[in-house]
Amino acid sequence: MENTQAITIETLNDLVKINNDRIEGFEKATKDLGEGHEDLKTLFTSLIGESHQNKMELSTEIQALGHDIDNTTSTSGSLHRTWLEVKAAFTGHSTHSILEECEFGEDAIKKAYKDALEVEEVPAFIKDILVRQQLALNAAHDQIKALRDAE
Repeated sequence: MENTQAITIETLNDLVKINNDRIEGFEKATKDLGEGHEDLKTLFTSLIGESHQNKMELSTEIQALGHDIDNTTSTSGSLHRTWLEVKAAFTGHSTHSILEECEFGEDAIKKAYKDALEVEEVPAFIKDILVRQQLALNAAHDQIKALRDAE
């Protein structure tokens, strides 16, 4: 039982981290868009709010299990943001490249949720939460991809 709980907490904390990565990624994308692009900034702000909501739900479950929340970002997310800064220095911040990088981030969070749902130790009631969050994340990914393809 204790091992199952530890695996569940680790899985949920990993999802908190990747939601933090997503928040930072969309904040950076909003900043990189510069003036104009209010439609994209509104979308990114909405997706930031979605990740804050996801984190709140995940954090509630972690606390209910009697553990602390790891409210940091992942190492891979930090490395990716550094890579984006280097890339932007050479290529600029075109709308297409920003949407491309947002889609890359959305791919990462989709994979994290897919992996979390495959963890057998995660209880069914928590998997229900993850599936609901995953549906919204998949829709956001598809929206970002469509916008990127239209650029």
